[in-house]
Amino acid sequence: MLVIGNPRRDLALCTMDVTHFSASPSPHPDLAALPPQVSRRRVRRDLLRLSAIAVVAIVVVALLPGLGEIRNRFAHAAPAWIVVGCALEVASALCYVLAFRDVFCTRMTWATSYKIAMSEQGASSVLPAGGAGGLALGVWVLRRGGMPAAEIGRKTVAFFLLTSVPNIGTLVLLGVGLATGVLPGHASAALTLIPAAAAAGAIAATLALARLSRRIEARTAARPGRSRAARLAPAFRAIADGVEEALRVLRQHNPLLLAGLLGYMVFDILVLWASFRALGSTPELTIVSIAYLIGQLGNLLPIPGGIGGVELGLIGALVVYGLPAATATAAVLLYRVVELCIPAALGLPAFIRLRTLLRREADAIELCQPGEVVQIIGRGAVVAKRVA
Repeated sequence: MLVIGNPRRDLALCTMDVTHFSASPSPHPDLAALPPQVSRRRVRRDLLRLSAIAVVAIVVVALLPGLGEIRNRFAHAAPAWIVVGCALEVASALCYVLAFRDVFCTRMTWATSYKIAMSEQGASSVLPAGGAGGLALGVWVLRRGGMPAAEIGRKTVAFFLLTSVPNIGTLVLLGVGLATGVLPGHASAALTLIPAAAAAGAIAATLALARLSRRIEARTAARPGRSRAARLAPAFRAIADGVEEALRVLRQHNPLLLAGLLGYMVFDILVLWASFRALGSTPELTIVSIAYLIGQLGNLLPIPGGIGGVELGLIGALVVYGLPAATATAAVLLYRVVELCIPAALGLPAFIRLRTLLRREADAIELCQPGEVVQIIGRGAVVAKRVA
């Protein structure tokens, strides 16, 4: 049997562990067995549900009495600003790719990083739970490529935290800046300082959770058994390791990673701002930004694409910060169409190409001879060896 081993472990590719691949001519079950979160059946079901919700929303906006102002704004929307919004969403998606590659494996080619990261975003557009389905797809690809489960868990937690850092940090800065008058925009102290304090509290809570998880893990290791705490030990370890990994990565001050993390958030905020401009409204960017950061919490609801939760969260936040309800509703609906359709349109072909890449990788592993080098997703260049 042939196995694939790391040819130069001192290079510290993406993982230091050696992963074994069978070289038998059997089918590749991993290619067919997608993770449950992104199985064909579930994706088909969520797409149908998402389409039904979209149809209902269109019918409601088009026919329901009392929404004439919203229909009028859509009828006179500026196409140029819609195009700008689409371009900004593409830029946001590309920044996600930049951050993903830097966190998970810098030795992957840019093309492979693009396929995995864009597939994740496409899955997150149609699957519920704030992008958990997209993350599950990325975990499946990396695990299949040989990255150890512990490393994937650590980096997944770190990536989630890192993509949240700009949101939390910006919320603190916006809240303090608006409350002190340093930034343009008008909002009460309660609407600026309370969100800022909550964001600062979230940072402290995350650090405290890491320390608590480490203590629980150590206590469980000292008293091994089959208790519930013992079964949860890997989760506690992943949380603690993920927080430490995120802090380690931030201390490196990698400009590409920072650009990716900031760009992923900033460009998406600008999509919402461009949606207002497309409908003839010019709110302060600071007000749009703070409402965006608060309203996006609706994306955590277990609804395909966050449909309903995000809209209500964004519209509610924008109205609370002083924008007219009709204007906010029209802008949010336009923003959501762009935010969902662009990643889905980019993610589907990326996933198709990713599946093709995985099949070629599996074929290369089966056909390789001892001493040949094979590129493995999540690991880089590895060499085939023969074992008894």
